[in-house]
Amino acid sequence: MDEQVMSPEEQQRVCKELAEHYRAIISLLGDDPDREGLRKTPERAAKAMMKLTKGYRQSAHDVISSAIFEHTGSRIVIVRDIEFYSFCEHHLLPFFGKVHVGYIPTKGIVGLSKVARLVEVYARRFQVQERLTAQICHSLADTLEAEGVIVMVEARHLCMQMRGVEKQGAVTVTYDCTGKFEQPEWRREFYSLIGKNSCEQ
Repeated sequence: MDEQVMSPEEQQRVCKELAEHYRAIISLLGDDPDREGLRKTPERAAKAMMKLTKGYRQSAHDVISSAIFEHTGSRIVIVRDIEFYSFCEHHLLPFFGKVHVGYIPTKGIVGLSKVARLVEVYARRFQVQERLTAQICHSLADTLEAEGVIVMVEARHLCMQMRGVEKQGAVTVTYDCTGKFEQPEWRREFYSLIGKNSCEQ
């Protein structure tokens, strides 16, 4: 999905509408939105939701392309343990964890902070972990023209912990890759460098 450009005035309008909906939800669920503890909750929740979904109003391409530098010689560049928070699009409950990103540069490298910002762009949307993993991987691959990109995501899903099967210790692991990382030996090197065991032979 392409980014949605919003003026400050438009963002204020959306935030106000969200607050009205939150007020209605509180009432429908059986509480009084005018009682002291909830009086300002709709506005707070609306502002929080705008921030937590800011990825819809950001461009992944702009984030990466603004900080590409000429460089040759690195075998693999890895940014590991990038913390993220996102929303499961099925139940609108959070899932959170860590992202590990590796790439093999050809013509250039990207500023390290931009890798973390790229994760934020896609995480701050309604997501499924599988798509989040693929979007980070292929966005970096397409913009950087690297010889290979690999992304691993490890996450806990509150839709599995708070409801449904209620399994507190479950961790979901997904990965996607392009180029040289489609070869097992390159994936094994990546797993080794991020401190993960590989079951690949």
